[in-house]
Amino acid sequence: MPLIHSHDYKPPIWLFNGHLQTIVPSQFRKAVPLSYHRERVSTPDKDFLLLDWAGTASDKLAIISHGLEGDSQRPYMRGMARAFVQAGYRVLAWNFRGCGGEMNHTLRFYHSGATTDLDFIVHHALGQGHFKKVVLVGFSLGGNLTLKYFGERDHQHHAIINKAIVFSVPLDLHSSSLKIGKASNFIYSQRFLKNLKKKISEKELQMPEGLSTRHFSQIKSLKDFDDFYTAPLHGFKDAVDYYTQCSSLHYLNGIKIPTLIVNAKNDPFLSETCYPEKLLISHPNVYFLAPDEGGHVGFMPRGLGKDNMFWSEKTAVHFAENGYL
Repeated sequence: MPLIHSHDYKPPIWLFNGHLQTIVPSQFRKAVPLSYHRERVSTPDKDFLLLDWAGTASDKLAIISHGLEGDSQRPYMRGMARAFVQAGYRVLAWNFRGCGGEMNHTLRFYHSGATTDLDFIVHHALGQGHFKKVVLVGFSLGGNLTLKYFGERDHQHHAIINKAIVFSVPLDLHSSSLKIGKASNFIYSQRFLKNLKKKISEKELQMPEGLSTRHFSQIKSLKDFDDFYTAPLHGFKDAVDYYTQCSSLHYLNGIKIPTLIVNAKNDPFLSETCYPEKLLISHPNVYFLAPDEGGHVGFMPRGLGKDNMFWSEKTAVHFAENGYL
């Protein structure tokens, strides 16, 4: 069925490299008009998750997962949510633990392989309506989470949950961590670290017996952060163990539903192993698109048009509705 493709995405002429194609849509996209209804749900481990619903009653549902240190309010999340609402879907844009504007209650946060939370959200959502069709959409870390979710287990709801669409996915977490740690990506890594350290500081105030900021002086990269915090907080030996166990690259063979992966070739965050063409060329269920341009969670169109919709949003809705490109 699917083959490895390139595709016809063309950025605005003035966005002439991957960095501009990443930064401009993130920082300067106009506000996306969309109304959310927030739901707070308790998890089995006495924590909570914040869910933002959009759209009216429908028998179609799109569940959207954000990226590292993102939330449901990010422009790419609101844009994708609106695109699916306009296509007649009910939309659930969920916030990972500690995201969404409120610190969670437990010592753990979220991470790239925390599919138990995604599974909890899926089952919760299925109980909220009479859905006949459900699609999962993920960006970056949320894309890795989505692919791992479908690749690691046999799902009982394949007849209902029948599509996955992900963008800018660090399929190989280890090599991507090293890539974002390069000097050319300093602005991104330092911004992520600033936000992550802030959360650790807040959590230390909440649970001083379980967490400490004493390692901050030793943290120079995201891998350092994962060594000192992400890995031990979530049961991994170290950062490399965390990356190895959670990289969706290792779970692609288990995916049994039509799935679209879109990774731009000029994405400044992604390593070479995030473009596994040889692995996927004969995969029966996965489309892999590698446009020459697009940046990281970018894909701003050359002309927005009246619908004000990004290329990624049109592509996701088309694949969700048709299962092909």
